[in-house]
Amino acid sequence: MHAHMCETCGIQFAPSEKPPAYCPICEDERQYVGWSGQRWTTLDAMRHKGYSNVFKAFDDELRLSSLECTPSFGIGQRALIVQTDVGNLMWECVPYLAGQPTMDKQFKRELDALGGIDAIAISHPHFYSTMIEWAQVLNVPIYLHEDDAGWLIRRDDHVVLWTDEQHDLFGGLTLHRLGGHFKGSQVLHWAEGAQGRGALFTGDTIQVAQDRDWVSFLYSYPNLIPLPASKVADMNAQVQRLEFDRIYGSWTDRNVIGDARTKVARSAQRYIAALEGHFSADEPNDDDGTGGNLTA
Repeated sequence: MHAHMCETCGIQFAPSEKPPAYCPICEDERQYVGWSGQRWTTLDAMRHKGYSNVFKAFDDELRLSSLECTPSFGIGQRALIVQTDVGNLMWECVPYLAGQPTMDKQFKRELDALGGIDAIAISHPHFYSTMIEWAQVLNVPIYLHEDDAGWLIRRDDHVVLWTDEQHDLFGGLTLHRLGGHFKGSQVLHWAEGAQGRGALFTGDTIQVAQDRDWVSFLYSYPNLIPLPASKVADMNAQVQRLEFDRIYGSWTDRNVIGDARTKVARSAQRYIAALEGHFSADEPNDDDGTGGNLTA
């Protein structure tokens, strides 16, 4: 039996003789089935095709590393490994994990050099990927919000479902439920990040825009479905209670470096103004940093 993986979103299903009939993640309106139809693979097949995981260090964030699957697979998200004095957290999950049921020796050496991984937390179901495989090999818990429990494609005792609006982990790391993209969408706050100014890990619950000076909020990114203005206002109000100077998104270099908290606030203002009809993209930029004519 094989634990089949959806090639479009990267989610892994429980082992079975045949591939699943469909992928619930991709058939949801927030995702999509690829133009060539539903396609499946396995970790073993990925290994034979030459996939690997690559660590990358951050020059300006010494206790943070990214982990990326190469070549890109599924949605293409990276994982981020946050090092604290009392343990390391892997934020998000990449699809590939070599050398089952143990772990590729070279990859394990690189992971051990960082101090290993003591826990996993994932922003929302699109990035669940092979999280169960990772948790079983590392023997660590996965922290998810209970509101997204219905999206668990593969269940396991390593999954820890938390409730309410905030959950404390370790080393100054806290999870915060924002909702929006999914009901249980969560972000990670790292109080010691950005040299003590604080860092926020947002997945695409709060999406870092292409110019990296703005962020955005959507119910569905591939299908371009917006969130209500009231929900965006609520999400912004929640994160404004936190201290953070940086945002780390879930793709390479999708980071807001400096004044991130203010940039979230002004992005929320612009988004709400556009939904309410107070934003005109036809007006020239007035150089006040609003990116258009905001009359709200």
